[in-house]
Amino acid sequence: MKKIFFIALIVFFSAEKPYACTTFFIHKNGQFAFGRNYDWITDAGMICSNLRGLAKTSMKMPEGATVKWISKYGSITFNQYGKEFPNGGMNEMGLIVEMMWLDGSQYPKPDKRPSMYVLQWIQYQLDNCSSIKEVLATNKKIRISQQGNAPVHYLIADASGEAATVEFLEGKMVVHKGSDLPLAVLANTAYATSSKLVMDFESGFDDGKIHESHSYSDNSVRRFANACAMVKKYQQEDISKPIVDYSFEILEKVNQPEFTKWSIVYDINNKTVYFKTASFRDTKSIAFADIELSCNAKAVSYDMNQPTSGNIGKMMAPFTNELNMGIMRKAVNESKSQVPFNDEFIKNTVAYAAAISCSM
Repeated sequence: MKKIFFIALIVFFSAEKPYACTTFFIHKNGQFAFGRNYDWITDAGMICSNLRGLAKTSMKMPEGATVKWISKYGSITFNQYGKEFPNGGMNEMGLIVEMMWLDGSQYPKPDKRPSMYVLQWIQYQLDNCSSIKEVLATNKKIRISQQGNAPVHYLIADASGEAATVEFLEGKMVVHKGSDLPLAVLANTAYATSSKLVMDFESGFDDGKIHESHSYSDNSVRRFANACAMVKKYQQEDISKPIVDYSFEILEKVNQPEFTKWSIVYDINNKTVYFKTASFRDTKSIAFADIELSCNAKAVSYDMNQPTSGNIGKMMAPFTNELNMGIMRKAVNESKSQVPFNDEFIKNTVAYAAAISCSM
């Protein structure tokens, strides 16, 4: 990749950040759902299928070696700035990885491990892992590059009902899971900080309201607390509303009208993904059962912003470089006030995805 690609990444991740995101994992009676609001300045995006059996080499970062792998699992991802660099997604084993901004993130110092781009780290996990345990184990093999990357953290969940937060603080991976993660919610503040602030006012959880307090003057903590209150209420009370519908209610509660562009709910039990965008509010769904993920199949994709509703799995068309470039151009144009990408960045990203092929 040409140097300009990295310049574009660094400019993107140096942009002023008046936007944010919220994620949560909710479970009840063996049902598991994961919700995510993507808050940004453009809702341009595509849904992509990612096949198993593909031979890949990570994008070369400014420091560190690359890593090679063959994808073990197929996945469905949401991509705004190019295929192979998803904002988040779920694989066929029920593993979900989503990211959010986190000021103060510090990635490990360069060492012998290959380094990765924060978005490709998501695809790597979906390609290679079926559980949280396996995701965490990859920290011995790869690291996120210190240079050219956004300060982010991740919420992940798997089909066993486990969830975990993954953060990089003071150069080390910090994980909360199990008893250290009583409510699997994450916004744009470190989990330990958000949790402490909210638990200091736990009575707010009991009545489902957020108490007026200087501690909640932070938008991120307020969204975290609201989501926690609703997750706790659903898990502890006799609420008959289906878990997917209730998850969308949580997303609406933490919606930021100016900036919430995508609302996504992953139904892990039924391997189905639901979503809506700011431009097209009707809910759409994609079931893994409708998507062929074998290496010899054609990857499919779907422009997220279309006037349709219901199951769109059969409407997905073969992935093309033209769609990849078109979505990227739209996203770049609509976010140019914050991310001054150029044509060379777009072409290089499209070329990277086009070069990946089946290993068989």
